[in-house]
Amino acid sequence: MERSIHLGMNKSFKLSNVLIRSLDISEKDLNFEAEVLKMENYMKSKGAIPIGPLIQKTSYSINEEGQLNIGVELLRQANTFIHNVEAPYKMEALLRVRNCLYARYIGPEDCLKFAYDKINIAAFEENIELNNDSYTIFVDQHDDSIVADVFVEKK
Repeated sequence: MERSIHLGMNKSFKLSNVLIRSLDISEKDLNFEAEVLKMENYMKSKGAIPIGPLIQKTSYSINEEGQLNIGVELLRQANTFIHNVEAPYKMEALLRVRNCLYARYIGPEDCLKFAYDKINIAAFEENIELNNDSYTIFVDQHDDSIVADVFVEKK
């Protein structure tokens, strides 16, 4: 099984017509695959077609009590802008993320964290401050292996 992580600096990406769904990761019965399917069905019910890969945005912060808060959003592009989007969804016409450290990961999904680790080590070595948001684009999947692009914006 091929395994690799390729690192890039100063990368950007742009998404248009993005449907966004925030997830509560503390929910015991949370099923990511079911949520993705619900998003796609919602798009189709509004006359839009999902395009491109699934994107997962992960954010973290420390609250006043010193506890870690983690937020997860699923992002999916559509072929057209959906007007009058109902909760729990939001719609963005354009989402642009610039000046990122980037890693292309190929390998088993349970080792994807190493792509984040490589980005953090590169940021440390180059004295680069990073924002608390990361974007993981799930490009492809073959049997036990995935291809994912990870973007973390510089501060």
